Amino acid sequence: MRGLPLAAWAYVCGVAALAAVLVGTSSFEGRWPTLAVLALLFILCDSVPAVLNIERARVSLGFTVGLASVVLLGPGGAALVCLSAIATGQLRFAPVKRLFNGAQFALCGYAAGQVYLAFGGRAGEPEAEYFPSIIAPFVAAVVTYVAVNLALICGILLLSRQVSVRDFRWEPIAQLSAGYLGYGMLGLLVAGLWRVPYLAVLAFIPLFIARWAFAQTRAQQQAHEATLAALCQAVETKDYYTRGHSERVSRGSVMIAEEIGMRPERVEAIRYAGMLHDVGKLGVPTKVLQKSGDLSEEEFAAIQLHPMRGLEIVKEIGFLDEALAGIMHHHEKMNGRGYPMGLAGDEIPEFARVISVADAFDSMTSTRSYRDARPIDQAVAELRRCAGSHFDPAIVDAFLRALDAKGWEPPKPVTLPEDDTVETTQQDHDDPSVPLRVAGGEGTRW
Repeated sequence: MRGLPLAAWAYVCGVAALAAVLVGTSSFEGRWPTLAVLALLFILCDSVPAVLNIERARVSLGFTVGLASVVLLGPGGAALVCLSAIATGQLRFAPVKRLFNGAQFALCGYAAGQVYLAFGGRAGEPEAEYFPSIIAPFVAAVVTYVAVNLALICGILLLSRQVSVRDFRWEPIAQLSAGYLGYGMLGLLVAGLWRVPYLAVLAFIPLFIARWAFAQTRAQQQAHEATLAALCQAVETKDYYTRGHSERVSRGSVMIAEEIGMRPERVEAIRYAGMLHDVGKLGVPTKVLQKSGDLSEEEFAAIQLHPMRGLEIVKEIGFLDEALAGIMHHHEKMNGRGYPMGLAGDEIPEFARVISVADAFDSMTSTRSYRDARPIDQAVAELRRCAGSHFDPAIVDAFLRALDAKGWEPPKPVTLPEDDTVETTQQDHDDPSVPLRVAGGEGTRW
């Protein structure tokens, strides 16, 4: 948390002060053993968060305990239980982060408790006759807890400049909220079983099973990432000048996908497609990729086959799904003069139209063996010039909007190692303005 902006520090202090005032002025009658046990459970659950596929996202399992304390102890007790997050076992957290987490959880518990009472809920161990009338107040408390938590977290992320307003997407937030609401209902189960302590503890078993499932999903995704990274590295070892190209094309494709409002699962798929768009070059002879002179007809034909070879290589990887169309057709042109199938206009899959723009832009702003990188403004002008003929104009516009909002960091100039054997020049595959010299004629590739 070093270098935290002043506004973020003020926000943290404000949240902490408000939590301290509410906890300090709340009336809480006895039941200290219950509070102590719940606080211990909260610390235990908060110390083993569920790691999600969303970057840097972790879900505290303590929120179930916090919601159980809403029923068992009321607003003041719930705030005290949630405040125990300050003592979380996640030792890597900086003290200021622990303070903020404890304070914001306390505010969540207090607000949820007040809403629970306002909707007719009763604090204390629920009797059998309380059901089903207690369900509606508890659902209102869960919604309040989740809403306050997300609002406070979004506030600190914005003020600490970890994200911008444009980075927020409602789909992931909605998915996260739905998960919270579902698992939050376990808090009512814990409260209902509290008279028999070992049964209440057993209610946490589904929660930890869910955490295990999250961990398995995350591990599977990391295995996917490692597989894709290995394929990309294999491609890029054939040409030193294009190292990092696949990763940048992937990032540019995601920028476009988010700008045009693709669903999260499609954004993830296009990220994979961007990473693997040139995997078919594994089937192209290195001497062709690195040839410094004109290409023969046979050599040009080998280049044109790389999208189809790419499809053959990865078509059995089930999780790629729609990404396969992007890999296959990212060299098609809007005017129908691309390859491998000469598709035109809307015949070209959307993934391919997105990747082609990111692919061309990164190529133009990267140093290659035959030329230096173009400045970004020149690359932008070239995209505009070729919109309609090579590229989908709507995709170009979306990319330029994302570029203005998020910027672009071109790769550093290539410095060849002393023992590198890369040949001197290579025709550009991705720059639409560079003519392809073919022995006996002239074509264009990008």
